[in-house]
Amino acid sequence: MPENISGLDTNILCYALDPAFSEHEKASLIMKRVSIKSKIATNATVIHETYHTLVYKQKWTRQEAGSRILSFMSLKNVAFFNQTKSIVRNGIYLANKYELGGRDSLILANYMFNGVTKMYTHDQRLVDLGKISDKDRELNFTDPVV
Repeated sequence: MPENISGLDTNILCYALDPAFSEHEKASLIMKRVSIKSKIATNATVIHETYHTLVYKQKWTRQEAGSRILSFMSLKNVAFFNQTKSIVRNGIYLANKYELGGRDSLILANYMFNGVTKMYTHDQRLVDLGKISDKDRELNFTDPVV
């Protein structure tokens, strides 16, 4: 595990990839800070939500969205965490404990149970929570576009 790894929420990845968002400039600064000591984490839920947003809401072509997302994923300082039965189980636990939606709780469980302690998000519900925890694990939320 790298010294410093931060998870990305879907909204931050979308903002960083698409200059049409007013939040683009601030969100894209995160990508510029990625280095050997500071990695970015993602997972299948974030990737597919990003694809959906870019294609269906932002009206990108499927090819452009796919190409940009795959380029992001191929960066050597981007960690991709798989989703396991245990992650799904913990996601349901977090959804119940914090009254979160299913996709949000799955993203959070994926990061938290893979050792990520900080997540960038523009989701006001998560920012208001500040953090979630379970036993010896904690995931803190930071909004980089405020």
